[in-house]
Amino acid sequence: MKAAEIEEMFARLQELNPHPTTELEYTTPFELLVAVILSAQATDVGVNKATRRLYPLANTPQAILALGEDGLKKHIATIGLFNAKAKNVIATCAILVERHGGEVPRDRAALEALPGVGRKTANVVLNTAFGESTMAVDTHIFRVANRTGLAPGKDVRAVEDALLRRVPPPYLQDAHHWLILHGRYVCKARKPDCPQCVVRDLCHWPDKTPA
Repeated sequence: MKAAEIEEMFARLQELNPHPTTELEYTTPFELLVAVILSAQATDVGVNKATRRLYPLANTPQAILALGEDGLKKHIATIGLFNAKAKNVIATCAILVERHGGEVPRDRAALEALPGVGRKTANVVLNTAFGESTMAVDTHIFRVANRTGLAPGKDVRAVEDALLRRVPPPYLQDAHHWLILHGRYVCKARKPDCPQCVVRDLCHWPDKTPA
């Protein structure tokens, strides 16, 4: 995509959805952090169902530690890989209490040092909880960036770096959410809804689905 096409793409996405955000339900940076850890290989819908049960009882590192690993598992057992995720959440809570005063750090290195937190999760927290212009590349963003020609790359880090270079600064804060939602609901993996796509004329994909 040329710079003018990219500018137009994000102008249209912004007009369609001026204030995009994550579909994970949260009220604090800690709730978001736990929800993102739980969302690995799981749907946001499934995570929200679990956290609606969990957070009224325990929504701080101290409260989740008080539940214990077995107690936490009871609340997240409907989520895939819940055993490993419970272990990571408990370990993360312990580190937050011991090293960060029970608060989620606004620092990439400190976030990535938490169990169950990789670069993508850190980027989500930095962007959504703290308003930083980071780009968390998931399967949807990776697909949209490559398929449209927006920011082609062979792996997620290459796509992340390309997006940070190519997305115009005024749109960078919200670009992560626009691209995820576009990939989730329009530019889907198996059958993209090209006829209803607001950027279909800008997209460089040669195999657009017909009306």
